[in-house]
Amino acid sequence: MASPCSSYFLLSAVLALLSWQAMASDPSPLQDFCVADKDSKVFVNGFVCKDPKDVNADDFFMAAKLDMPRDTKMSKVGSNVTLINAMRIPGLNTLGISLARIDYAPLGENPPHTHPRATEILTVLEGTLYVGFVTSNQDNKLFSKVLNKGDVFVFPQGLIHFQFNPNPYNPAVAIAALSSQNPGAITIANSVFGSKPPISDDVLAKAFQVDKKTVDWLQAQFWEDNHN
Repeated sequence: MASPCSSYFLLSAVLALLSWQAMASDPSPLQDFCVADKDSKVFVNGFVCKDPKDVNADDFFMAAKLDMPRDTKMSKVGSNVTLINAMRIPGLNTLGISLARIDYAPLGENPPHTHPRATEILTVLEGTLYVGFVTSNQDNKLFSKVLNKGDVFVFPQGLIHFQFNPNPYNPAVAIAALSSQNPGAITIANSVFGSKPPISDDVLAKAFQVDKKTVDWLQAQFWEDNHN
């Protein structure tokens, strides 16, 4: 028979595991909805709920015009990401989902990036995309695929991934769903070479096995955000 002490530690371990699982994704709603109250001064993980008596259909609606092409000409990487999340539709708060339209110019790309809080599932609406993701250390294995109209691909949460339009003449369009009301995006080049203040060129020269002049040149570039 297990001693009271060992039972206590077993129970503590189980509760810790359950708590970790509960914190591994967006909080699950405990009521029908929790529309974000963006005027609240209270800081919580997400947004404070608006009084349900003050909620109306517009809290779950946005005239996003996702059927309209976005401008990709001003982007150095040739893409434009239109993200619809809880900051744009308050009714998404606590529901653990968001949506993005991604427009790609000919030879445009959504450069290597990660979503720290979400898995992404993407479908091509128009054109062709070369997509892929890279697994974590030690393998760093690339999983890639050429997608055509109607094809679907999944990018696991937190892994570096990308999309590239290989067509030099025609644009491409995709829609992505993400498993968080606020998936976040970390574009690798922007974060590494465009941080403020900049990372020491000694650090980056050693990490990338290049000379400091190359690092200094990269840090001098304008690293823009293609998310709108």
